[in-house]
Amino acid sequence: MAIYSSLGVRRVINASGIYSDLGGSRLAPEVWAAAGEANAVWASMDELLSASGVRVASLVGSPAARVVPGASAGIALAVGACVAGGDGAVMEALPLRESCVLVQRAHAGYLYARCAALAGARVEWVDDVAGAMSVLRPAAVLHPAHLDEHGMPVESVATLARAAGVPVIVDAAFQCLPVSSFGRWSAAGDLAVFSAKYFGGPNGGGFVAGTAAAVHDLAALDFVGYESGPWRTFGRAWKLDRATAVATVAALEAWMEMDHDARRAGCASLAGRLTGLIGGSLCQFTFDERVLEVGPFNAVLVPGAVGMVDALAGGDPSVRTLAHGDDLLLCVETVSSSEIDELAAAMSAHCQN
Repeated sequence: MAIYSSLGVRRVINASGIYSDLGGSRLAPEVWAAAGEANAVWASMDELLSASGVRVASLVGSPAARVVPGASAGIALAVGACVAGGDGAVMEALPLRESCVLVQRAHAGYLYARCAALAGARVEWVDDVAGAMSVLRPAAVLHPAHLDEHGMPVESVATLARAAGVPVIVDAAFQCLPVSSFGRWSAAGDLAVFSAKYFGGPNGGGFVAGTAAAVHDLAALDFVGYESGPWRTFGRAWKLDRATAVATVAALEAWMEMDHDARRAGCASLAGRLTGLIGGSLCQFTFDERVLEVGPFNAVLVPGAVGMVDALAGGDPSVRTLAHGDDLLLCVETVSSSEIDELAAAMSAHCQN
């Protein structure tokens, strides 16, 4: 890639999957085309975000939605919206406002709870959600969807929270399959946060979906009114450009219409081809980084080859793989057909050294 080499940057063969530090996903031609069209013509960001939110909400079956610059920003904005509740003075004062969010202690491995601190909220890890709501009077309960099977499920949390008048924010960043997951998690609480990279959108895109009132409060404190409105709102740091907003919607539209069985079959075919070249066994690598021995297969596990991870990453091109215990994991979700032979050759070269 000339643009990378001109900057002195190595090309990466991404055999590890969808990660922010590798730039997210590979945008499809139709998503690029939508972004290019948006880039060529000006639009009011206020109008664009309002209209794109309506489109996203209709696609996922939610009362309302707002495009945001990624899931972490979405959590910060959602927490800020729950703290401020539409009060302009509070929207301007954030994060210098005393508040807290509750997270179940059963979710102690949840890495993104700290994003609540961006809005000034401290995280309180609790065992008794109902008791903590009555004592601490939190701004919100933050619930990671991928840990829902641990602790109290979100439906029970939401029932308690509604009775106490406390909103629930669901981190559903990668809950994009089956596509009905968007609607399920959007309806589970008051706000649900999704990352665009997992459904083929830009690394800097995502959306928050939920009740009309909660999404309205979130929109009120994002970046669009900072210069033009009466309040210097908290969300100014998390701005979006036209192309990212449009690309997020285009990617979601394509994801909802996609033949995911055919996509999975394509990944399985690539994984099978790779095992024929390097050996190993087929497996499934999930968005929450579990390795399963059942299909749909999208990865290859090479026994005892964990020592190759750093060596492959240090090459040019840099081949990014994952360690799984003593084994080497190669996820083909992010590998193109033309890169399979190159990937196998890189592994063969390191085996010979």
